[in-house]
Amino acid sequence: MSTKFTAVLLISLCASMLAMPDANAYSEADFQTAFQSLRAGSGNEERAAKAFQNLLSTEPGQPLLMAYAGSATSRLAVTTIFPWKKMSYAEEGLAMIDKALILAEKEPAQLHGNTLQLLEIKLVAASTFLAVPEFMNRHARGQKLLDDILVHPQLSTADLGFRGEVWMRAARLAQQQKRIDDAKKLAQEVIRNQAPQAEKAKQLLQDLSA
Repeated sequence: MSTKFTAVLLISLCASMLAMPDANAYSEADFQTAFQSLRAGSGNEERAAKAFQNLLSTEPGQPLLMAYAGSATSRLAVTTIFPWKKMSYAEEGLAMIDKALILAEKEPAQLHGNTLQLLEIKLVAASTFLAVPEFMNRHARGQKLLDDILVHPQLSTADLGFRGEVWMRAARLAQQQKRIDDAKKLAQEVIRNQAPQAEKAKQLLQDLSA
């Protein structure tokens, strides 16, 4: 695992953290704190993983917490030089995400703020799958999950920040795959909707036109 894994994952993960339903046993403030540790990047991997694992312990079957805990756990792979530990962290994290996806499908109407929890989990999963090394054979599934989000009928009612994150992640993937027209269209969608990622989309358009 390389620092590129950390960088790609940090860019990709959803940054639109909204109020959780009152039915949850944990507080949104604690969730936000854990997320900020995850987003902080290099040097914060262990803190982020521990924070999400602690949250998950309050609701062991909560799929959104499980997805983020899995993503954070997989990032621990960059904290060790030992190949067997790298694989152990990555595989443990990916297994948690796989389970979170299964659990989320059983409650497809659950919301996280204005966004379907299932869609957010799919974005966490897609971002993580696309960030791990290709030999782990997750990239195709990551792209499939991202495509599923893009065509989901309730994406249009999701929080604008979440939609912007989806469009930007898809645009970057299209850029990587040399699908320049698709990347431009997705970046333009961010700008057209005035999503919080609009400045990043403008920069991406400049890069694509260079």
